[in-house]
Amino acid sequence: METALPPPGPVVPGDLPAVRGASSPLLGVHGAVAAEGPDAGVAWHYGDPTREQRALAAGDAVTDLSHRGVLRLAGPDRLSWLHSLTTQHLSGLAPLVPTETLVLSPHGHVEHALHLVDDGDAVWITVEPGTVDALHGWLERMRFMLRVEVEDVTDRWAAVGLAVAPGAAPAATVAPGLDGAGMPPSWQDPWPDVAPGSASYSDADPHPGAERPWREVLVPRAELGDRLRGLPLAGSWAAEALRVAAWRPRLGSESDHRTIPHEVDWLRTALHLTKGCYRGQETVARVHNLGRPPRRLVLLHVDGSEHVLPARGDAVLLGERAVGHVTTPVRHHELGPVALALVKRSTPVDATLTVAGLAAAQEVVVRA
Repeated sequence: METALPPPGPVVPGDLPAVRGASSPLLGVHGAVAAEGPDAGVAWHYGDPTREQRALAAGDAVTDLSHRGVLRLAGPDRLSWLHSLTTQHLSGLAPLVPTETLVLSPHGHVEHALHLVDDGDAVWITVEPGTVDALHGWLERMRFMLRVEVEDVTDRWAAVGLAVAPGAAPAATVAPGLDGAGMPPSWQDPWPDVAPGSASYSDADPHPGAERPWREVLVPRAELGDRLRGLPLAGSWAAEALRVAAWRPRLGSESDHRTIPHEVDWLRTALHLTKGCYRGQETVARVHNLGRPPRRLVLLHVDGSEHVLPARGDAVLLGERAVGHVTTPVRHHELGPVALALVKRSTPVDATLTVAGLAAAQEVVVRA
């Protein structure tokens, strides 16, 4: 019955507009430069992207994530219902324990990524910009007679991002008032820990993502400007730079219409390999048990001799042969020009690669 229903649809780069075309009030802050592409609607930076990156990495700044969509799921069947629909083991999830789960197509391709935490009464979920309407509609069609209420609360709640360690309250850093009575629980990113029942497709030890503790806090949207104005702010450039350095996949950036979770190492935080049936499980199990995924996510250290970064979608070449493409390029405050890329799994880790698309191909060093 599930596969007969219209799926939410795959998300590909360029398909993520700002939430309902809205713009953040923080774009009115002096020096704010608006972001484009998937982060349209919030600030790309506020005049000093290098300083903003350093402050955000140190836990001394906050970033505007108000373009993300927000859902609230209530009812006694909410966790067992999500457990049956998505990739993570959610049945019996304890209150205030943050986790991540995916919605897959019947063929195992990634369609949605959900950041979620339960407060004991309801599940709070944030999703990528531009995806909340499709996900909300699909969840409504999947409710049947279950005791679940699905509510899109994007118009009432907005997300704020901070690089703070688990257990540390935002009030202990730079954002007093973001946590407190009457607020939804915050979501602590589980990346890059390998959750029980999950697996890793990266040999990195230690994993660079361990240096990026990340949290999403929900605040009343009507109070967003007042709560954040005056705080040290970092734009989406800074947030993306920290994400890329942590090898953290993002829906619509590192995923396309044929991405399976194994390729971007999403199994480690968003998928339980032995839980009950869910849509796309056959592909997940087959790839995990019988072979390797066709592509893998890598970090490219780009030759800094060019002043222009490679673009998303630029080909990654081994000699004259294309072996992949750039997904997220960014200039990092310490690493310099870097990019995440999807390449063929057979590509040697120690190979000399180039990125095409600029005036001259740029040599890159690969980390996987």
